[in-house]
Amino acid sequence: MFASMKARVFVTLKNGVLDPQGQSDRPRVARPRPSRCRRSAPGKVSTSNSRSVTSEGGAIVKEMCEKLLANTVIEKYEIELDG
Repeated sequence: MFASMKARVFVTLKNGVLDPQGQSDRPRVARPRPSRCRRSAPGKVSTSNSRSVTSEGGAIVKEMCEKLLANTVIEKYEIELDG
């Protein structure tokens, strides 16, 4: 049966990957309380709505991540499915 499905994908850098943008953002983020901000890391959030078979939906979103949304050499992704 077809159902409406919403997928949210969070893409961030893998641990150990040099992050110049995060390093330059850190002083501004840490300004109010420097001892509490250890790391700032930019990321991407993508949201997609689709009409598909629910069991196939997760596989389709995973394929999108692997081919389009994330550079899997340096980035990791997390998928949240609603529907």
